Amino acid sequence: MPAPLPPPNCPPGLEYLSQIDQIIIQQQIELLEIIIGFETNNNYEIKNGWGQRIYFAAEETDCCTRNCCGTSRPFAMKIMDNVGQEVIELRRPLRCSSCWCPCCLQELEVQAPPGTPVGYIKQIWDPFLPKFIIQNEAQQDVLKIVGPCVVCSFCEDINFEVMSLDEWNRVGRISKRWTGFLKEIFTDTDNFGIQFPLDLDVKMKAVMIGACFLMDFMFFESAGAEEQRVGVWQ
Repeated sequence: MPAPLPPPNCPPGLEYLSQIDQIIIQQQIELLEIIIGFETNNNYEIKNGWGQRIYFAAEETDCCTRNCCGTSRPFAMKIMDNVGQEVIELRRPLRCSSCWCPCCLQELEVQAPPGTPVGYIKQIWDPFLPKFIIQNEAQQDVLKIVGPCVVCSFCEDINFEVMSLDEWNRVGRISKRWTGFLKEIFTDTDNFGIQFPLDLDVKMKAVMIGACFLMDFMFFESAGAEEQRVGVWQ
């Protein structure tokens, strides 16, 4: 996909995002995980709605962190364009995600280009629903994400709604897509879809990509004997 002319104040490498209103994120199958259950770094392809790859995401964590901290592990996620230039970096610290620990909930920083923060995703305490705030680079609240009470389903997608701050208007959606019985049972590779307004600030589009990765690790990853979580109360 050729790069369009960048809009004003667009970080380098995010020009693609200004031209699209949906993204598909496909996690790559790791054979080592399937065969011996050894947790490896996650890798993803990020595509537009026509299936053209626009970015590639690669997790960077060490073996000890992956296999000791499991799905709660801190990580750096490098997102590169099709020529290998890093355009986005996601940084997740080691935090808790249970509603029983409201003082240490999940968060993720989005940098574009690496070293320059453009936004944050922060979990909001709620006893029943997974809720998150999307913030800009000044840590001002911009949007809210609200997920379902039970984060699992059979033969259907799981939707996290991107809402206005008062939760009255839906702005977009992050969906974990059902990938088929065999793939869901025997692997932890996931496919996601992200929808957002075409005219949304490209920085906030990048932050929504980061939110998708955070939700994947929180609710849809399994590591060793650790099972996938089905809600914030776990």
